[in-house]
Amino acid sequence: MEEKTIYRRIILKVSGEALQNENDGSIYDEKKLKDIADVVKKAHDIGVQIGIVVGAGNIWRGRLADEVGIERSTADYMGMLGTIMNALALQSALERLGLETRVMSAINVPQVCEPYIRRRAVSHLENGRVIIFAGGTGNPYFTTDTCATLRALEICADAIVMGKNGVEGVYDDDPRKNKDAKLLKRLTYSEVLSKKLAVMDLTAVAMLAESEVKIHVFNMSDPSVLIDVLKGKDIGSTISKE
Repeated sequence: MEEKTIYRRIILKVSGEALQNENDGSIYDEKKLKDIADVVKKAHDIGVQIGIVVGAGNIWRGRLADEVGIERSTADYMGMLGTIMNALALQSALERLGLETRVMSAINVPQVCEPYIRRRAVSHLENGRVIIFAGGTGNPYFTTDTCATLRALEICADAIVMGKNGVEGVYDDDPRKNKDAKLLKRLTYSEVLSKKLAVMDLTAVAMLAESEVKIHVFNMSDPSVLIDVLKGKDIGSTISKE
């Protein structure tokens, strides 16, 4: 049954680290995958159309490339392949709950996922499928933040929803280093850019500056909080144009 939500169609940004087992350092944690899948199903069940953009930080980090002497473009492509692995792991977790899903990649890997085609992606969403966008933008030198922005604009999403671990939203300083850092509930894209706030890649933020797409940042230590966000509870920080 559909319930009243503030966003009809969203991009959920999931970091690779959010899938990782913190105890033994393995790249996947069964409970974390299940928790994310559970909350995505709940969001889907209340009528929200969901696209997911996943990172690869649990598998590959750029600083490792520097340490072992891998050239930047090659390293970025390795990260894109990591996002495909994570997308397939999420797809498996979602399908165990009975959700129909599609992995769509900016890199052509036809044996395991569909190529990203905008019209097909919109059709999948309108037919009740959850999409996991993998492969980044398909280009080196761009982050998965930029991928989230591009996909949000292309599919006409209402918001990019970013769940952070242990951070309530956007602050005026790093709350892990400054106990007096203040939570900023409402911001504009101009403020984020001028103050260089650590929300997401500033290139990605700049792309949204004149759009109607919002960014909603909240603490996703408990993934179920996403449902409260979608129902309009005053949680976290919201960024929008002027």
